[in-house]
Amino acid sequence: MRSNLKSILGRKGLIWMMGKGAMWMSTLPMHIAATGSKPENYPFKADRSTWDEEKDDILERANWLCEQIIRDPEELISYMPTFIGREFQGQWAIYCCSMLTHALTNISILYPEKKAYSIEQIEKLIRMVDTPTMREYDTMKWGEDAMASLDGNKSHMTYLSILAWMISNYKLICRDVRFDTQLHGCCEALNRRMLKSQYDLNLLSFPRTPIFLPDMLVPIVALHNYGKLYHGEYDETVNRWLQNAKTKWIDKRTGLLAGKLPGASRRLKRMQVLGTYSALNCSYLSLIDPVFAHEQHELMKKTFWKEKTVMGTRIAGIKEYSNKDPKFSLKSGDAGIVIYGISVGGCAFALGTATYLGDWEMRYELLRTAEIAGNTVGKKRKRHYKLGELFMVGEATALAMRTNVPR
Repeated sequence: MRSNLKSILGRKGLIWMMGKGAMWMSTLPMHIAATGSKPENYPFKADRSTWDEEKDDILERANWLCEQIIRDPEELISYMPTFIGREFQGQWAIYCCSMLTHALTNISILYPEKKAYSIEQIEKLIRMVDTPTMREYDTMKWGEDAMASLDGNKSHMTYLSILAWMISNYKLICRDVRFDTQLHGCCEALNRRMLKSQYDLNLLSFPRTPIFLPDMLVPIVALHNYGKLYHGEYDETVNRWLQNAKTKWIDKRTGLLAGKLPGASRRLKRMQVLGTYSALNCSYLSLIDPVFAHEQHELMKKTFWKEKTVMGTRIAGIKEYSNKDPKFSLKSGDAGIVIYGISVGGCAFALGTATYLGDWEMRYELLRTAEIAGNTVGKKRKRHYKLGELFMVGEATALAMRTNVPR
């Protein structure tokens, strides 16, 4: 989920985004006034009553996302911001689908009466993603179709792992066999390519790039789920990768799992740790190794948690950098916008482990910051952050992470 917003926006787009930032800042006091006290619908305990209090907010956000995302694949891609270009439109579109699938899977667990509806919507999402149009972004990078070249050796990691993760989630809640051929093919190819990799079981997201460990965690989640479904198949690969993660790819200064490794990049010379990558690493790890996820979550808070008073009101969230706090930045890929050092993307991703591990106070602070930045609007049993109209992938990610419950 990476794009350098500053480079792809260009001068006019950057001025436009700064204008949006100025408008956000001008209305900040109103957002703070609307969210100054603790909302009663944000749970602080992992019991049924608190989740039921949050139920309407979760389900109405899911309704809006299903309406916006489940459509003709070409239409969905064109619905992504045009200023990011066709390739990144395709990436954002498929991430919308995968995050909405994860959210609907979680909703089926939280609210069993919504299980049939969730399964129906997930099936539509899988059928969307399993099309040449939705994998066009991947074909543009690798020069071949991912599903037509499963016997080959090129990575295609992002596309294959996303499709496999979506199908495995689907099967974990309904055990339907209609997508088994795709699931078997994706997981076999990913496992075989990982075992042959020159990068310690890691695969490149795209040619000539660093290793993005948050991206690599998606095939690990998919293979882990596959093992749940098929008697531990691929568990050895998953365990070997996790052992490497715990020993080889830990940043000595912070103790955090790296976000980037040099891989095939000529520019990156050493592992890199950023708040956004750490938050996403932690959330994916919660689905595989909750003990490791908890250790990383605590280290992430120690390194990247920030609280700041703005206009008399405290805001809190995940910093992007451990050694600086820029007031406004667009430089850091998945972080999106960084304001007062706090990463919008990092805050959304951090909701995943905060929810899974029951760190309810942190979860409340993150949701409150999201409300200040995003500004919820809605009608007719649908709601969303106003900012989600521009960054729908952020809306889908926030819902997936805030519902990231054990299963």
